[in-house]
Amino acid sequence: MAIILQVQDACKSYGSQALLDHAEVAFKSNEKVGIIGRNGAGKSTLCRILLENEELDRGEIIRHPSLRIGYLQQHDPFEPGESALDFLMRDTGEPDWKCGEVAAEFEIKGDYLEGPVKELSGGWQTRVKLAALLLQDPNLLVLDEPTNFLDLRTQILLEHFLRHFKGGALIVSHDRGFLKATCTHTLEVARGQLTMFTGHVEKFLEAKQVQREHDERVNEATQAKMKQLERFINKNRANANTAAQARNKAKQLDRLELIELEQSESNVRIRVPNVEQRKGVALRCEGVTIGYPDHMVAENVCFEIDHGTRTAVVGDNGQGKTTLLRTLVGSLPTIEGEPKWGYNCELGVYAQHVYTSLPQDWTVKQYLESEAALGVTTQQLLEVAGSFLFRGPLIEKPVKVLSGGERARLCMAGLLLTGCNVLILDEPGNHLDVETLEALADALQNYNGTVIFVSHDRHFVKRVCTQVIEVQDGRVAYYPGDYDSYLYRVEKEIDDHEAERAGGSAAASNDPAPKSGKAKKKRGSKDPRKQLNKIEKKIATLDDERQAIQKKFVTMTDPTEAQKTHEHLESLKAEIATLEEEWLELNEEMSDEWG
Repeated sequence: MAIILQVQDACKSYGSQALLDHAEVAFKSNEKVGIIGRNGAGKSTLCRILLENEELDRGEIIRHPSLRIGYLQQHDPFEPGESALDFLMRDTGEPDWKCGEVAAEFEIKGDYLEGPVKELSGGWQTRVKLAALLLQDPNLLVLDEPTNFLDLRTQILLEHFLRHFKGGALIVSHDRGFLKATCTHTLEVARGQLTMFTGHVEKFLEAKQVQREHDERVNEATQAKMKQLERFINKNRANANTAAQARNKAKQLDRLELIELEQSESNVRIRVPNVEQRKGVALRCEGVTIGYPDHMVAENVCFEIDHGTRTAVVGDNGQGKTTLLRTLVGSLPTIEGEPKWGYNCELGVYAQHVYTSLPQDWTVKQYLESEAALGVTTQQLLEVAGSFLFRGPLIEKPVKVLSGGERARLCMAGLLLTGCNVLILDEPGNHLDVETLEALADALQNYNGTVIFVSHDRHFVKRVCTQVIEVQDGRVAYYPGDYDSYLYRVEKEIDDHEAERAGGSAAASNDPAPKSGKAKKKRGSKDPRKQLNKIEKKIATLDDERQAIQKKFVTMTDPTEAQKTHEHLESLKAEIATLEEEWLELNEEMSDEWG
């Protein structure tokens, strides 16, 4: 593959912070590259430089003559009263028939195409922007946090678009699941350097950890040898009979070198409120109707949430997830009925735009001190502040000069310093980097209280949630399966719809559509329950094997053996994933037949 974009000897600083320090990287055509790094490391700055919206202090960006960059705009590019079709024609210069044809690939039809685009949800507006990108015929896409505020269906649609896009892509995202599903390479921006890795983000992080552990073991052995040589030299260099040996040992010592280890960035550890573990019902809704005076969102809402559970509220954008949360916390009155909280439930709320109400004249530290529960020490407060990137002098930074992302992180830090035993979180990860979001997931897993949250980050939801409530088509109810089965259902609906749209020519054929091998096997099974049990046993066996190899893997020192073992691990994971998918399909078929 040809190199279409190259960064050479790039330097870029803001004040004393060097975001790029003689950094170099090359991007090849057709590569899908996930760009990761801590908040403030320079990911968005790199994108702006590649888009020629910002200049390097030093260095060069070399562009292939055939390079055509397409950028997914984050701001609102739409004019008042403009339809999606009007925007596509204005933005791309293409005729209406061509714009309508490409828009249909993203299911933009009817009122969605002809009606005011500003009245569409954020997810549908993103679909319109994607259609505009495709019409511009780029061969390299630059996407900066494309999944922020996108619902699950639009995220999956964007994944499908990227997987089938024939050009390359540079994608900045904190969503590991999205990067893993779309990217073939990973670029880390850290300490002014750009490090390219062949493989998705999970493989990169695993390989990075394995390499670091290997280097640490080698350094330990080298340091032990150094001390041994130093003792010999100190003991024998003054003795005429052994001075020559001491000089030889000194030469050996000079030849020994330690592997230079990358200094670990401070580990992110988040402290959650230390609350009493309780049992019983925390929240009960019976016959509740939610919505607004001129618009009912859902009626006859009935569910219970027990203390200690972590409930993910799922559903498409515009279906009412935020409306439900606002109703539960009392900021939006019900149309009928009332949510009933258990005795002594203390609610801590993180809303998407809560940071707009922060006291402007306070400092970061003053705000956190005002939110902290009794008994929280100054050291604990500083640790939580540091985990949300308010370290050193930044703890005294005035609220009025904080960016939107900084204010959102400050609100989350303040919430986690309270003594609340119920946390209600609306999109808590939108302004957090990968490491901080992972730390938040760890913290919520260890939290003794109750969590009700909305998030479109699949990796985060899968780690945190213990049960699922779906808001869809005017109803709010428990989803009967776990989050994995919900994901599978949504992906299958999208796949089936795309296959139906793409299969017009196949439908004209007299031959029935071919069935997969798995489906044939299932239909031929006389006892589906036996087949289900067989798959479960196979998954359990393979998972035991995976865990045993994983334990052995982390102690390996031979790089060749480690690479082979890593490949075997990936093969096992893929086989387990395939079996889990088959189990879900079979379980769903049994539910349809017998339910």
